[in-house]
Amino acid sequence: MNATIWHNPRCSKSREALALLRDAGIEPIIVEYLKDPPSRAELARLYARAGIAPRDAMRKDAPKVANDEAALDAMAADPALIERPLVETDKGVVLGRPPERVRDIL
Repeated sequence: MNATIWHNPRCSKSREALALLRDAGIEPIIVEYLKDPPSRAELARLYARAGIAPRDAMRKDAPKVANDEAALDAMAADPALIERPLVETDKGVVLGRPPERVRDIL
């Protein structure tokens, strides 16, 4: 199975999600999104596939935005606003909070 994790190694939830993938025998593509941020279009694609409104995918301490378009603009401009971890497999995309949600797409 193919998998990609948009990962922050300093985040315990992100590390837990990565461990779940590896425990399932999957070695994912790891994208450290703070160093290699996804484009606005990639974020829109991921959230659409996950069925998540972009505003709901921002970190809880992020500034409030007017709508989903503004959320995508803000996250593309400042990837630190992206809630993590975001995991994509052949079966779908989930926001791994809690990390156990990753099991839904394995």
